[in-house]
Amino acid sequence: MEITNVTEYDAIAKQKLPKMVYDYYASGAEDQWTLQENRNAFSRILFRPRILIDVSKIDMTTTVLGFKISMPIMIAPTAMQKMAHPEGEYATARAASAAGTIMTLSSWATSSVEEVASTGPGIRFFQLYVYKDRHVVAQLVRRAERAGFKAIALTVDTPRLGRREADIKNRFTLPPFLALKNFEGLDLGKMDRADDSGLASYVAGQIDRTLSWKDVKWLQTITKLPILVKGVLTAEDTRIAIQSGAAGIIVSNHGARQLDYVPATIMALEEVVKAAQGRVPVFLDGGVRRGTDVFKALALGASGIFIGRPVVFSLAAEGEAGVRKVLSMLREEFELTMALSGCRSLKEITREHIVTEWDKPHPRPLPRL
Repeated sequence: MEITNVTEYDAIAKQKLPKMVYDYYASGAEDQWTLQENRNAFSRILFRPRILIDVSKIDMTTTVLGFKISMPIMIAPTAMQKMAHPEGEYATARAASAAGTIMTLSSWATSSVEEVASTGPGIRFFQLYVYKDRHVVAQLVRRAERAGFKAIALTVDTPRLGRREADIKNRFTLPPFLALKNFEGLDLGKMDRADDSGLASYVAGQIDRTLSWKDVKWLQTITKLPILVKGVLTAEDTRIAIQSGAAGIIVSNHGARQLDYVPATIMALEEVVKAAQGRVPVFLDGGVRRGTDVFKALALGASGIFIGRPVVFSLAAEGEAGVRKVLSMLREEFELTMALSGCRSLKEITREHIVTEWDKPHPRPLPRL
């Protein structure tokens, strides 16, 4: 079967992967309302295309934190990719590099920062969870710096793990032949089986629940790398993140895996962009499956987007070739959306190119006669 869009990889991954692994990647928190909403909310934004514009040349290039990339489509951190495919993060790193875009490596990768760096050149960010043992954190950040990573994406929405009922039912744990490679030498690379989710138990034991805004400042004392704050959904937190020295913000609800009934990220995006007032770039992850979604995010003020599940599903289906295909399909769809909307460069994509359900004026009640 010829794959013609990103979503088709989901069904193939479901067939290929063990149930515990597929469910881990695919599921959301509790009722999974936000999981559905991350996708559905995009359908409440429609285009206002402009016509009769010469779109024979389209430029999708952009810069992120000073690094030039081929398109505003990047790879989000997704944990334990070797559960999807033996090449795991190696394959993803090579695919991102070939596409001329950024890969974010998860703290909980099944390949270490050094191993990913060894795959060759590429612009890479490192996603950080803050452990209770700050020496572990400092050591990890230094290793990422030495391995040539260019930024830290600090995950701030996970003081505890969200209630993912599929993982509880499946007694999820990391398969015994794999390890969380960044922590292997620190005796933190293995995950014990538990009566519910092995990952939830691991997080409860290791991740620092006291994490606060002062730690964003502390991170700046141990690294020169720019810090992106990942997991912001409100204007209030946007302003504090900027005051705390964040170099950028990622509007994220953790793939709808943490608190259920938070808004879709595309719904929260504009509030965050307005609060940022252009002081730092704002990015989005969550629910992006089409080039049209990328355009909508940019029209609402995002500087770029990150994709997560499409990467692990395509990796499970076809390894590195699958990830390359996902990036190439999204790129082609995005370019087509730009052309059919009359935009030749990213700066030409404006709020005027879309209309949202929340733009409609509320009908005023008729006066009583």
